[in-house]
Amino acid sequence: MSVYVVVGGFYGDEGKGKVLSYLALKDNADLGVRGGVGPNAGHTVIHNGREYKLRQIPSAFVNERALLLIGPGVLVNPEVFLSEVSSTGVEGRVFLDGHCGIIEPKHVEADRGSEHLRGRVGTTGTGTGPANADRALRRLKLARDIPYLTKFVEDVPFLVNEAIDSGKRVLIEGTQGTFLSLWHTDHYPYCTSKDTTASAICSDVGVGPKKVDEIVVVFKSYVTRVGGGPLEGEYSVEEAKRRGLYEVATVTGRVRRAAPFNFKLARRAVMLNSATQIALTKLDILFPEIRGVTKSDALTGEARDFIEKVEDEVGVPVTLISTGPDSLHMIDLREEKL
Repeated sequence: MSVYVVVGGFYGDEGKGKVLSYLALKDNADLGVRGGVGPNAGHTVIHNGREYKLRQIPSAFVNERALLLIGPGVLVNPEVFLSEVSSTGVEGRVFLDGHCGIIEPKHVEADRGSEHLRGRVGTTGTGTGPANADRALRRLKLARDIPYLTKFVEDVPFLVNEAIDSGKRVLIEGTQGTFLSLWHTDHYPYCTSKDTTASAICSDVGVGPKKVDEIVVVFKSYVTRVGGGPLEGEYSVEEAKRRGLYEVATVTGRVRRAAPFNFKLARRAVMLNSATQIALTKLDILFPEIRGVTKSDALTGEARDFIEKVEDEVGVPVTLISTGPDSLHMIDLREEKL
């Protein structure tokens, strides 16, 4: 591992936190760097029997030697950030860029009070859209303007590029999903307030594309989505429950709408992100008998057929297969063949 970028392939909720925490541990990442929109995106990490729901801190925190950074393109809610610093115990090794935009209470109020944003679009109500609007108008406060954040402020692009140039292992973390991108969704305005593809995530942290070695796009073994907008093949709530696909969103607590794996969207996500690898998550939900296995020879024939179909139709190798909720419930096909 040198420089890995991990992004979501569908509408978010693909299990990026799980994949990122595994890579941070398995590849012994030196840096975990978070890009993306802001605290409207939650990553769930289960490690050593404890569940963490992260909206600001990089999922690489599970590696106790990793330096944790938040790129200048990311919005920060100081209250959420400081709470997570405390709950994860990472003070002293987590820093944010001075150019990170700051979400203030007025942004949260504007988000939650907007019939268009909360009522029609179905946003998370975390203030990210209004804050990004203020940033575009060049009137948003930045982290460098907040005295009590001073001890956390560093030049993140410099630190990341210095680490890359010295051969360190860097894990760059995307949030949300490809088809929540402001630019790349067919379902505008049912999207987030900026781009979410790998190119944007690199821009968020200040890394040029020539410095990236691998781009991992994360697909759940089925599709889920919260908020408004179409969802092809959507199951009813009753059918989702019958199939074991009933889920609740990390940030909002809303029920995730569910549908079968969408090969057409997957191919486009690979194209938009220049993906070199696929991480396939929640395979144990479709095939419960493989739950917790960590070797490919423990996969059932049906599970193998599904993986091979994804590879054949999407055209990129599946290298990571999540078989359970814990960080280490993973089959790593970078090390073995299917």
